[in-house]
Amino acid sequence: MTASQRREQLLTVSRGLFAQKGFEGTSVEEIASRAEVSKPVVYEHFGGKEGVYAVVVDREVQALTHALSGALGSGGHPKVLLERTALALLDYIESSEDGFRILVRDSPVAQATGTFSSLIGDVATQVEAILEPQFRANGLETKAAPLYAQMLVGMIALTGQYWLDARSPKKSEVAAHLVNLAWNGLHNMDKKPTLTKLGR
Repeated sequence: MTASQRREQLLTVSRGLFAQKGFEGTSVEEIASRAEVSKPVVYEHFGGKEGVYAVVVDREVQALTHALSGALGSGGHPKVLLERTALALLDYIESSEDGFRILVRDSPVAQATGTFSSLIGDVATQVEAILEPQFRANGLETKAAPLYAQMLVGMIALTGQYWLDARSPKKSEVAAHLVNLAWNGLHNMDKKPTLTKLGR
């Protein structure tokens, strides 16, 4: 096995352990044992558990940032952007369950600092830029846009955390219900919400 292959193997093993047990519950000994190497090999590649964890988290943050930024940067009607963003998060959860568990386990949304909350803050800033012109066009105070951006992104993120374990209803239904509440509000919710073709 080459050095780069060994590094990837250690990252794969560590990712699974961090998802299952969290940072505190995972040890270098266990990483080494699962990878069938000695502890010095882990230290040689990453300098310790913190180094492995930093690389694993960085990769997950990049993957999720790419997915969410792609959804928000694709242009179109604000409702369609909301649909795409909700689906992008749910797609990421579905395809990278371990990665999402790592991000939310050790960095809950409620914390002021931490990787997941920082990422959510970055996404909220992008959403704010989309909301401001909509607020202006509808005669609403643009200074409230940051607050609404946090609400929208927080609602999607927390629903994603719930869906991670529940996995019901199916992804498109979850996204449709999210958009139904965010777009229509409690007063005007659709009885049977569906996504637009553009959002899919």
